[in-house]
Amino acid sequence: MRTINIHQAKTHLSRLVEDAANGEEIVIAKAGKPVARLVSLPPNERRVPKFGTLAGKIWVADDWDSPETNEAIWAEFWENLENEP
Repeated sequence: MRTINIHQAKTHLSRLVEDAANGEEIVIAKAGKPVARLVSLPPNERRVPKFGTLAGKIWVADDWDSPETNEAIWAEFWENLENEP
């Protein structure tokens, strides 16, 4: 475990993150007192969502871009705006 001051941490953040990802634990100190710890995430929390995971879960109406829909949305918007206190 390595301790560094906050100024060094700001200056070398990219390198410190890389070191933490490789398993090193880094303590960040302010005025010589430890205030934070930089560690790597467990492998299951590093996951990046896969493309297409929301397929079939989002629905868009066929007429979402019709002139009538746009007019209705704008009319409701202006009505709500005028009725605000």
